[in-house]
This record gives sequence, structure tokens and C-alpha cells, in this order.
Amino acid sequence: MATYEWAVLRVVPRVDRGEYVNVGVVVYCQALDFLRAAITPDLSRALALDPGLDVVAVRTHLESVAGVCAGDLAAGDSGRRSPGERFRWLIAPRSTVVQPSPVHTGITDDPAAELADLMARMVSTPPPQGSGR
Repeated sequence: MATYEWAVLRVVPRVDRGEYVNVGVVVYCQALDFLRAAITPDLSRALALDPGLDVVAVRTHLESVAGVCAGDLAAGDSGRRSPGERFRWLIAPRSTVVQPSPVHTGITDDPAAELADLMARMVSTPPPQGSGR
């Protein structure tokens, strides 16, 4: 078993209003050399908060998060840092349209499975409730 850290990625269409939608998760496990992000392609809930949201800019930002996690050379200096430094840079508080949640921790043998579970629990839209019989 190894400890891991995780944070939710949020889109805050209008920072002045403080409303947000969860759009992804970043998981880091130092012991298992794992740093990865999972991001939803669906920004419809964020658009519901602000129909004027710059979707292209948000998607570009989210793709850069995934690139930093992967250590892509296209991510520049951030992509060349150690996985721990990349995670800390990604989860640093910021006042932009894409923001991280506070960091949470857990214990796992399979950080990829934790990432999938966190995406399902924290980001995916729940199915509609029953017909109310």
C-alpha cells in the first residue's frame, strides 16, 4: 500500500461569483511514480453557469494540465520538473478560470484505479433520479 494525493480540477467561469464545476482530477503517488490527470471533455455544466465561457481557452488550459502531468516537453519548464514538483505546481492555489481543489490523501495499491473512481465520484454527472413513482 502506498499513500497518494489528489485534487479536483474546477472550472470557475466567473471568478467574482465563486461558482464552479468539477471537470477533472489529478492523482499523484510518489511511491509508485504515478502522476496523471483525467479530464472530462464535457463543459456543458460550466457553460450553464456562463454561456460566454471561452471554451477553447479552458480546454487548452486543461490539456496543458494533462501535459504537465505526463512530463511532455511541450509543457516547457514545468514538464521537465520532477513528478512531485509538477503536482505541487498544478495544485497551487490560483485565481483563474481553472482552479484546483484542496489536496486530499488516501492509500492505494492502484493509483490508476483511484483516478478512475475519483472521476466517477467527483466529476461525472450522476444519472437522473427515478420517475418518482
